[in-house]
Amino acid sequence: MTPRLEQVTPRNFDAATGIHVRPDQEHAVSPVMQSLAEAYVHPAGVAWPRLIVDEDRPVGFLMAFLDIDWHGDGTVFRSGLWRLNIAAGEQGRGYGRFAVASVAEEIRRRGGKELHVTWHPGPTGPEGFYLGLGFRRTGETSGGQTVGVLELDRAPEPDGA
Repeated sequence: MTPRLEQVTPRNFDAATGIHVRPDQEHAVSPVMQSLAEAYVHPAGVAWPRLIVDEDRPVGFLMAFLDIDWHGDGTVFRSGLWRLNIAAGEQGRGYGRFAVASVAEEIRRRGGKELHVTWHPGPTGPEGFYLGLGFRRTGETSGGQTVGVLELDRAPEPDGA
């Protein structure tokens, strides 16, 4: 397995928007099309959407947020994982871990020290996945979702999956 990230372009747009999570996960993560629309309406450089590809097969999509004004008042800026969509038939193969490690690497490259994420609480949400990677709950919520943070000196390294 040799996953990599690709910038979403006209060439791979259909592949990116063709990524769908399992039906029982649809309530917990927005579809790729919505993520790409949100990336378009935010200031340049805030959203970092990427297609996850293994060899020539699209297996997932991620979108990071980079230095976003967390409270909307200019007092707190954060970076992290905004969306993670692993295709239904590709889950459990290490692509989610690869995605988190890749976002951590990009944030580190930009001088960041923390990676934030929000997740849908409940039995079908990804809390166990994020906590298993070393995220800790901050005690905050955002839009009804749990906020977690990962200190980047503890983040997983992208190891090819």
